[in-house]
Amino acid sequence: MIKVLVIDDDQAILNFMRIFLLQSGEFEVQVLQDSTRAYEVLENGQFNVLLLDMDMPNVSGMDVLRYIKENNIEIVTIVLTGVEDIDMAISAMKLGTADYMLKPIDEDRLLDTLHSAIDKNKISHPSNETKAPMSLDGLSQKEVFKNIITQEEQMFKIFHFVEKFAPTDNSVLIWGESGTGKELIAKAIHQISQRRDKRFVAVNAGAFANELFASEFFGHDKGSFTGAITDKKGFIEEADGGTLFLDEIGELTLPIQVKLLRVLQEEEFYRLGSTRNRKANVRIIAATNKNLFDEIKKGNFRKDLFFRLNINSINLPPLRERKGDVELLAHHFLKEFCQRYKKNIQRISPNVMNLLKGYAFPGNVREIMNIINSSIIVESSQELQKKSLPSYFLENSQIPQEASFSGQMLLTLSEVEKRHIMKVLNHTRMNKTKASKILGISRVNLIAKIKKYNLE
Repeated sequence: MIKVLVIDDDQAILNFMRIFLLQSGEFEVQVLQDSTRAYEVLENGQFNVLLLDMDMPNVSGMDVLRYIKENNIEIVTIVLTGVEDIDMAISAMKLGTADYMLKPIDEDRLLDTLHSAIDKNKISHPSNETKAPMSLDGLSQKEVFKNIITQEEQMFKIFHFVEKFAPTDNSVLIWGESGTGKELIAKAIHQISQRRDKRFVAVNAGAFANELFASEFFGHDKGSFTGAITDKKGFIEEADGGTLFLDEIGELTLPIQVKLLRVLQEEEFYRLGSTRNRKANVRIIAATNKNLFDEIKKGNFRKDLFFRLNINSINLPPLRERKGDVELLAHHFLKEFCQRYKKNIQRISPNVMNLLKGYAFPGNVREIMNIINSSIIVESSQELQKKSLPSYFLENSQIPQEASFSGQMLLTLSEVEKRHIMKVLNHTRMNKTKASKILGISRVNLIAKIKKYNLE
């Protein structure tokens, strides 16, 4: 496999790079935060590719490039930088850099840049023909993944990775769009861990108003505020000895983040209205559909909390990148909902399946589940037909054809999201609760997007 060294003084970047590249299944990855050790590691490591940050204390990226050139070290270097500096880029190129990338790192561009550098420099790459495909067969606890319907190798790679770190007590950060199955992965981690016999408590941080979250999360003592007529355990105490899954962690306010950081650092907390500290024996698994690197830069998310949560991390791919799973999921949900509603729908029409395969699924697995669910209720024959599909889906599923053949200008991602949300709201007659379920996001998140796009 291609051996990659990443040198960066930002631990968050290193965590992201290590997990993302390992999960791709193409690379062996070593990371280095202390740039003063760069020369030693480069001499001993025999790496194929170097991903190098330029702005580091003590030994800068330019220092490392000069060392590589002066010592004739054979390695393909890709520079990482937080600012677009043409003079720096030219200097780096003169020292032999193959390419450079701006932060924050785009995942697709990172892989494209690596593949381009590998091909251009004729670095030997493992043959796909000799590489054994991954499956559930190599897992020792495959039963914990039985509720995740997939046949995609990239998902199997994630399962194998999860099985390696799940037995530890490390915090975990799961990245992925809404509806990709973050809670299912969190449950699998819990079931493999030493805490499997204790409670798994799942909480959507975006579902609570900020002023209520502290009380729900930490609990409160009687009389701590109006309406607190009894003592109440919070989510942390409910999950004592087990696992607490916090979805949409990026929605937490900064004051709550400070208190959560104390739980992670000191393993203690205070109920609202109480001066007695309580011990927190709980493993935290957090999930986000936001880019937390951007949130940190905006001042909306604490960097120290990010480091505490991101000890192990997983990137879940959206359904549009798991095209081989669409048909599998459609038939799975057809069977599930036919049993629930006592329907005798035997198959999905080819026309419907083609529409499903050509759709982008912004709501991911949760959205295809809702589409099949609502269609089965309406369908009266033994075949799921186009006329039973939700109107918003039929309208949106035609967008790719219009964009491809009419010569119209392609829409930005924000404009696509805006139009899609509006169509779902129209479909539900502005019922935000129903619309949020279809879209696979929380009601609070939907309201924020409605305000953002002025959809009232």
